[in-house]
Amino acid sequence: MHPLSEPFVFRRTGLEVKNRCVLAAMTNKQSQEDGVLSQDEIAWLKARSSGGFGIVTTAAAHVQEDGKGWNGEMGVWSDEHLPGLTQLAQELRQDGSVGLVQLFHGGMRAPESLTGKQPVSASINALGVGLGESRAMEEQEILDTVQAFGKAAQRCEAAGFHGVELHGAHGYLIAQFLGKGTNRRDDRWGGDGARRQAFLSAIVEAVRQRTSPTFLVGIRLSPELSSCGIELEDALETLDLCLELELDFIHVSCWDFTKQASHGGIEQPYTAWFSKRVNGKLPLISTGGVWNAEEANMLCEQGADLVGVARAGIAHPDWPTYLEDGENTPKRPPFSADELEKAALSPVFVEYMRRWDGFVEP
Repeated sequence: MHPLSEPFVFRRTGLEVKNRCVLAAMTNKQSQEDGVLSQDEIAWLKARSSGGFGIVTTAAAHVQEDGKGWNGEMGVWSDEHLPGLTQLAQELRQDGSVGLVQLFHGGMRAPESLTGKQPVSASINALGVGLGESRAMEEQEILDTVQAFGKAAQRCEAAGFHGVELHGAHGYLIAQFLGKGTNRRDDRWGGDGARRQAFLSAIVEAVRQRTSPTFLVGIRLSPELSSCGIELEDALETLDLCLELELDFIHVSCWDFTKQASHGGIEQPYTAWFSKRVNGKLPLISTGGVWNAEEANMLCEQGADLVGVARAGIAHPDWPTYLEDGENTPKRPPFSADELEKAALSPVFVEYMRRWDGFVEP
């Protein structure tokens, strides 16, 4: 049996997952413009739970209306989103999958063209050529955003999800507070590493206050993020803090699981760095370009307790079934639009995937 085919139990809650295969959160642009889940998005995620994933994670969902990062993004900032969320949670549970909602706020990556407001961040930061700059959040705005994460998690639990993943990776608002490049505040929300982590700590506390003890809460982190000024040493410092918070898992987003990083004269993959630091205190999910059973096994050997896939899960809703059949290797890109539509991608999602070089046939 492949290691990922074995069940997994979250120690704090006792929740058992049928296997260690995780569908990672992926942008798909299939939600309605008001953040309400579309039937296309529900069908896409349902196909992955039916396909055998132990954990199914939704796309990033903004916790405040002005935290929206792109068109077609799902929302969790209003009770109007509850019917769609409830339907999705029920669909995932019917297949025996653990459902997680990824909570986020775009921060400086929530464009004014979508929100009608100047983007906010930990500090004033340039948005790119011709795009102006973000505005530093005021104290009350920070507190309101912290509570928005808590309220969003409360909605997710009310809808029937098993937990949430806080998106602290890829340069969105939580990462902007964590990064010394994007957070240059001199108040309690910025300064040294401990104070840059205060925003994340407050969010975890707010989520815990509004959800039950059995509700899963995890964090996704980037091991390095130049856009925010996060180096491996910074990420490991944040990881140390996370081990002291009331979290259920850590998710390291590697992009490339084979990439090596040097720290203290030692060079090893990102997952190995995180696994060594976690030291069994919390479950570790890792993602980063895994496609087949052999690569998944390599990531387990680096120290991952659970393995997430993104693009492989887009093309193969039943990806977990390939782990036990070494002869039946999942097909790699490019894929025809027809193949992807048979994999429950809507035409909107297929068109979005054309942005990924070589994924969709011309």
